[in-house]
Amino acid sequence: MFAQPLVPQRRRLLALPLLGWGGALAQPQTAVVRVPRHISTPDPQLEYFNRVIDLGLARAGSRFEVRTIPLEMAQGRSLVELASGQSPVDVMWTVTDRQRETSGLLTVRIPIDRGLMGWRLLLVRRGELAQWDQVRHLDDLRRRIAGQGHDWPDTAILRANGLQVGTSSVYEALFRMLAAGRIDYFPRSILEIDSELAGDRHPELAIAPGLMLHYPTAAYVFVSPQRPELADALRTGLEAAVADGSFQRLHRQQYGAVIKAHPVSPERVLKLRNPLLPPQTPLQRRELWLQPGEAP
Repeated sequence: MFAQPLVPQRRRLLALPLLGWGGALAQPQTAVVRVPRHISTPDPQLEYFNRVIDLGLARAGSRFEVRTIPLEMAQGRSLVELASGQSPVDVMWTVTDRQRETSGLLTVRIPIDRGLMGWRLLLVRRGELAQWDQVRHLDDLRRRIAGQGHDWPDTAILRANGLQVGTSSVYEALFRMLAAGRIDYFPRSILEIDSELAGDRHPELAIAPGLMLHYPTAAYVFVSPQRPELADALRTGLEAAVADGSFQRLHRQQYGAVIKAHPVSPERVLKLRNPLLPPQTPLQRRELWLQPGEAP
């Protein structure tokens, strides 16, 4: 259930002039786009997600009022409600899989993370860092237990690659499980891990230096089936932003420093297959993706 009334936290009006025949200004209609702000934990990706929405709508020449809605529910349930048309929000962004792309959600198939959600650094116990210096192969991980959320696609990906996984339905509990020795490592996206350790929140934990798991994946914007006009505008606008380079510049502004802060050597990038990746994933479009070790 929601922890507080759904009161909009901010409002932004995105508008570009729409030219009618003969160059006259057409009068656009204003529609509302409700985006989520999860209130149980801080979301370091929220600012970027909102900027992506802004960029896509602006490049499409669309006029929308964007409202941020406090949301308190598990990711899986949130997506089910969005697909049913019963959600208090109109869009979400999350890692894709086959189920999500066939659930009725409208998929905007531009990987807004440029694949970085598949760049996984390993959060481990600080006192065991020396042991992780010796890890070079997946077999070195198969004797250890990873931690993940029970409804995260990453859980199935790790298991499909022969890795042991312990799960929890509570995100914060995974940090406690790691500290207590119930799991051995907690793979976190390169986009998430620094903010999770900021402010000395988990002083007993540290990042295994120079080691990364990598699998092909994409974080997409998913839109309610009740809002096809919004999905069309975002597809059109984000494709235009990719074509003119503004999408890549936005991503570099947001995450360039993070990528440079976590350099990895190719021999310490452990590659996994992703059986959940839908066949429509545009892996052949080189301009959409970054690879570990590549400059942002």
